[in-house]
Amino acid sequence: MAGAGDFAHSARSPPPLPLAGRSSRSHEGGLGRAGTVTQIQSPLLRPSMVAVAVANKLRHRNVWQQGNKTTQVPVRVVARPYSYSQIPSKSIFDLARNEFRCLKRKDLIETLAKKIPAGSIRFGCHIVAIHEDPDTHGAVLTSVDGSTIRAKVLIGCDGTNSVVAKYLGLSVPKTFPITVLRGFTRYQHGHPFETEFLRLREDDFFLGRMPITDNMVHFFVGMLNASQGSTTDYESAVKDLALQKLKELPTEVADMIRDSEPGSLNVVTKLWYRPLCQVAFGAFQKGAVTVAGDAMHAIGPFIGQGGAAGLEDAVVFARALSRADAEYITERRLRVTRLSLESFAVGVLMHTKLSVAKLACKAILALLGTHSLGHTNYDCGRL
Repeated sequence: MAGAGDFAHSARSPPPLPLAGRSSRSHEGGLGRAGTVTQIQSPLLRPSMVAVAVANKLRHRNVWQQGNKTTQVPVRVVARPYSYSQIPSKSIFDLARNEFRCLKRKDLIETLAKKIPAGSIRFGCHIVAIHEDPDTHGAVLTSVDGSTIRAKVLIGCDGTNSVVAKYLGLSVPKTFPITVLRGFTRYQHGHPFETEFLRLREDDFFLGRMPITDNMVHFFVGMLNASQGSTTDYESAVKDLALQKLKELPTEVADMIRDSEPGSLNVVTKLWYRPLCQVAFGAFQKGAVTVAGDAMHAIGPFIGQGGAAGLEDAVVFARALSRADAEYITERRLRVTRLSLESFAVGVLMHTKLSVAKLACKAILALLGTHSLGHTNYDCGRL
């Protein structure tokens, strides 16, 4: 498996499998970055997490340690699509049926890695080229240092700048003209917010806010791309721009951005997505070579499903291998096409100035149930 995240996995544990370099998916940040988070939405901390037997461990990993005190916050979900006053207070998921958690990506990766036999992970193996082996019809991978690896089966999990996707003939993903500021804010004496996931969207920005503990909140602000200019502190400049955009909102929102931890701030200027036509009709398989995760279906971060969809891929692919069938692509295509359409509509709605396009996007989102987070009500099945 050519994995661009932090590990690769072999079910039978032959020689260590390589990492095909780092993902270039800018809006994800580094997978080991302390401030990077993954939002896992849907019943039972995602059925995919249950399937790979790590859900119970991760339920405790989203707890932030504060001295000798451990605080865990159950999170309700409130979708606020336009303004504070337009959303009924009852649009909350029943936590008895659904879980919504914000996980540190580092915790997710480490928990999954512990389930893999020792020696199955090899770091620093950047794959730069792939060609077909004329003898076995398998794939031959060439790393940056010139060494080669012969693979009977190759699963490209190498992100948006995927070498495996290029081998399959897929084009480079496109980007939204949107800048995102992400970070954490710590409240020494406790934050004033409800335990809810707030999503607020206006014409030229969107805001997300989710408490992680009683004292820490995760937030993100998306805006139309700002000129980087010549400033040497671009993160501070984007933060100031965000404060200008949010000045009409309640002071608690501006205070959250203003008082954020400087070391946690992360500015992303390229939000990658694979065009919908490729997701719906693209060739994701060539012989014994296929793709998964961002390499297959990169989507914008607007609906918080990128990481979850990658985990679904893993479960469905493992199930297909166990049955010795080739239904992986067929089974995944409808699901990832729906997610791609939904994320694309949200992104276009934010930056387009065409009334017809805005109307079309709103109709799509209403049909897909975006405001009620209908995309999270999905079960990828069991292994």
